[in-house]
Amino acid sequence: MFRTLLVVALVGVAGVAQDKKDPPKKVVSAEPADVAKDADFAIQGEYTGDGPVGKVGVQVVARGDGKFAVKAFMGGLPGAGADMKDVAKGTAERKDGKVSASMTFGKEKTTATIADGTFTVDGIGVALKKVERKSPTLGAKPPEGAVVLYGTEGDEAKWNGGRLMTLSDGKFLTPAKVDGKGGSIVSKEAFGAFKAHVEFRLPWMPSHTGQGRGNSGVYLQNRYELQVLDSFGLTGENNECGGIYTQHKPSVNMCLPPMAWQTYDIEFTPAAFDDAGKKTKNGRVTILHNGVKIHDNVEFPKECPGGQKEAAAPGPFQFQDHGDPVIYRNVWVLPVK
Repeated sequence: MFRTLLVVALVGVAGVAQDKKDPPKKVVSAEPADVAKDADFAIQGEYTGDGPVGKVGVQVVARGDGKFAVKAFMGGLPGAGADMKDVAKGTAERKDGKVSASMTFGKEKTTATIADGTFTVDGIGVALKKVERKSPTLGAKPPEGAVVLYGTEGDEAKWNGGRLMTLSDGKFLTPAKVDGKGGSIVSKEAFGAFKAHVEFRLPWMPSHTGQGRGNSGVYLQNRYELQVLDSFGLTGENNECGGIYTQHKPSVNMCLPPMAWQTYDIEFTPAAFDDAGKKTKNGRVTILHNGVKIHDNVEFPKECPGGQKEAAAPGPFQFQDHGDPVIYRNVWVLPVK
């Protein structure tokens, strides 16, 4: 009964019909101090707690101008017990500093609200607290023998076109435009087989959608793209965060809310070629996104769109520019023989 009520409640979350308005302002920011002033930022995020029949997880995704998409999972949050086949979807709206919902079960009415860091569905005893999950590999130190591609200011010189974005919480590597200069950046060093660690942060772009929302990409050997995108609350496709672009979707969408630091931990084996240059084995990769395995030794049948053609030669990393202020830090690569 609880499962049915929760699903119906969240699918029914909707504001009262409004007169047609101008489209929401296109907000774009990578600056934590500015984002913190946005009332929607305090509401968006993840909520979890116990209900009458077990743990529940909810993701609230900002859509701009006080409106939100809502997803609810029985069992907890994605990567932490969620039943990904039993997902409720809905919408919500901010009014007077909180999110309000109105629902009807037969002749009985009830409400749901988000206020003071709590997602409450009235009448069924569900009060979920907001949480800020952090990757267990965040801040991982480079092991002996690793090549640090970005650790501190000055390391941008290790990249062709490398530049830094200065924000209130530090200076970070970025492919986005800085002081009039933009465009994808490529590491000067090339790699064969490796283990790598990459930390990235997606900007606050609540009124943008799809590929226009926090878009970048991590190219392995400048051939295979591991997508970077604000896919928080989406289904997890091969063109969303954690996807191998056009080839493999992640086993679970582990994208955290925008402005949270996230991690990719990568084990890469390059394609093999014979002396005549014919490919004899596909390249393979295992990837953890925020500490959760999302690709397990999957193969690359070919290079990804926009990547250099497959070959026996080692290749560099590329951080792709799509015009969005995505930033990177703590990037290191351990070559494997």
